Amino acid sequence: MKKVTLLLSLIALTLFSGYKAENPLYKDAKQPIEKRIEDLLARMTLEEKVMQLNQFTLGRNDNANNMADPVNDIPAQIGSLIYFGSNADLRNKVQKKAMEQSRLGIPIIFGYDVIHGFRTIYPISLAQACAWNPKLVEQACGVAAQEARMSGVDWTFSPMIDVARDGRWGRVAEGYGEDPYTNAVFTVASVKGYQGKDMSSEKNVAACLKHYVGYGASEAGRDYVYSEISRQTLWDTYMLPYEQGVKAGAATLMSSFNDISGTPGSANHYTLTEVLKNRWKHDGFVVSDWGSIEQLRPQGVAANKKEAALKAFIAGVEMDMMNRCYDNHLGQLVTEGKVPENLLNDAVRRVLRVKFRLGLFDRPYTRTTTEKQRFYLPESMKIAEQLAEESIVLLKNQNKTLPLNKAAKIAVIGPIAQTKWHLLGSWAAQGNAEDVTTVVDALKAEYKGKAEVTYALGCDFDGQDKKNFEEAKNVAANADVVVLCLGEKKNWSGENASRSTIALPQIQEELAVELKKLGKPVILVLSSGRPLELNRLEPISDAILTMWHPGTPGGKPLARVLSGRVNPSGKLSMTFPYSTGQIPIYYNYRQSARPHQGKYQDIQSTPLYEFAHGLSYTTFQYGDLKVSATQIKRGEKLTVEIPVSNTGDRDGVETVHWFIQDPVSTISRPIKELKYFEKQLVKKGETKIYQFDIDPERDLSFVDGDGKRFLETGDYNILVKNKKIKIEIVD
Repeated sequence: MKKVTLLLSLIALTLFSGYKAENPLYKDAKQPIEKRIEDLLARMTLEEKVMQLNQFTLGRNDNANNMADPVNDIPAQIGSLIYFGSNADLRNKVQKKAMEQSRLGIPIIFGYDVIHGFRTIYPISLAQACAWNPKLVEQACGVAAQEARMSGVDWTFSPMIDVARDGRWGRVAEGYGEDPYTNAVFTVASVKGYQGKDMSSEKNVAACLKHYVGYGASEAGRDYVYSEISRQTLWDTYMLPYEQGVKAGAATLMSSFNDISGTPGSANHYTLTEVLKNRWKHDGFVVSDWGSIEQLRPQGVAANKKEAALKAFIAGVEMDMMNRCYDNHLGQLVTEGKVPENLLNDAVRRVLRVKFRLGLFDRPYTRTTTEKQRFYLPESMKIAEQLAEESIVLLKNQNKTLPLNKAAKIAVIGPIAQTKWHLLGSWAAQGNAEDVTTVVDALKAEYKGKAEVTYALGCDFDGQDKKNFEEAKNVAANADVVVLCLGEKKNWSGENASRSTIALPQIQEELAVELKKLGKPVILVLSSGRPLELNRLEPISDAILTMWHPGTPGGKPLARVLSGRVNPSGKLSMTFPYSTGQIPIYYNYRQSARPHQGKYQDIQSTPLYEFAHGLSYTTFQYGDLKVSATQIKRGEKLTVEIPVSNTGDRDGVETVHWFIQDPVSTISRPIKELKYFEKQLVKKGETKIYQFDIDPERDLSFVDGDGKRFLETGDYNILVKNKKIKIEIVD
């Protein structure tokens, strides 16, 4: 009897073991994610763990800055791939290899640079901020996520939230401007848009906050170079958007290229581990920027790739993006005891956690759909066009030149007027130029039956060829008004696109001068990826608008603004200097020892157009600030209100920016700091109340050099335009 019982027990044990082998816990979708992670981790070999921390490429690499040998033979155990395809076919084929040919069937996570749209391209991020509409930006990121995920991309390397104050740096196009608070607000909106409420949905992707941290401080606007950032400046200027993004649930971050005061961002234990992991409790993972681990060698902190791998990994970079450092050296570093096994396990956990949250273990393949099902959906296009409309900033409107609703003949001239490709902007992902509407075509459609629209090139973007000047002057001479479309090519901004001056090429300025001699009103339309130097163009322009790089909508939103069908509401998220020589120039500078001296002797010291500047076709009158209490104790809250009246003859949308000022502080503070903004439609003759609910601990406090917030007693000023009211914090 005992022998029979023992035999039955052995049979049962064998069957149970076989069942477990075929149905391990980590494949059970009903189990909690953390249990699934631990079960899978316990089964993995050292090599399998290391391979999860590497990212190669798959498909066409269209970024000229990322030059690497193509990886044709994708290992089945690879952790991630950058996917350059526009449909899921190749992705699913490689994913099948991972699921069926690797020992444990761990799915690959597919990433891509979906910066401002996937196929439906919306305006560059710098322009988006000028709309001051976080909800609309969230919706646009939702469009990008839907198109990307349905095309085989699970993870976007976006948003870029580097506070940037030097327009010479090409990557200002990718971020939300010069202000920490503004970047923080749009960071949260982007994360919500990309990830949604359920990151495993087939219409959502994992977000990636980049470039962590201080990349926007690169010296003289040059890319990849040293950045001198004190701990105080690190915290009071650059960290806020990342902190808010982590709190919003961002799945991943990307380590930066820049050397931060002697310690590169991809080898910075303080930012990557002490702050991000230990203090902020981020439980996702950090991916290196392309080659930023290997580039610790030319930065002078690593002798070879093995040492670069060690320094980056110990600092807190979990995934190696195309460095080939981790796959070649990390396993050996663990074997040698230089990398603790528990640190390796923690890194793998973080990568697996994001994969589980994306639902890749349960649904590794992307459902096959047609382009019509994925791209250019009516609601998607509506969002893109609305965002482009609201991003347009009316910088000047002398003598009410605009809206342009009385001219019978309109001359459209300049290199921007008939282009499609350059309106997409940098990092245009899978955008198609043929789907963009040119400015000329948009104006012809807008004014059909109302005015004659003629076109002449005038000149190219740059060079010295003036052969088309005469044609342009002839076209302009026969028109009532000139719409002069100048600006930048799409590749003049973005990565590795630094410029020594933010002025337009001389040929474009010369064209403007020649056209102005005809005595016709000149409406200057700008399309660019950065603020521009306009001190020579401004005096000869009767009106100036910037439409930035508007994406797929192209010239259609501009046409509606020019005709007056849409009243412009955009306001600058980045200062337009009077000249390049003023850079860096930004609104929230520190107070000077001699405010009455230290000015430029050869040019004005003030910008041409300041942060938050933007005109409307109507007029708004601001009333007096009203505060619920002028003196409060710590822990109490208050409300400030201001009435805004539309005193013009048409409806308009107005954004009110609320600034605070702390005149005396233990640590010197900026002259003023943006803390809130609100956008409302105010109909003609109507008055709307704008309200700022102030939590002193949140809105009046400051941060020290270790990131600790403090609130001091004393006077604070609340500022709106030229209005000011004082409040006092008491013990």
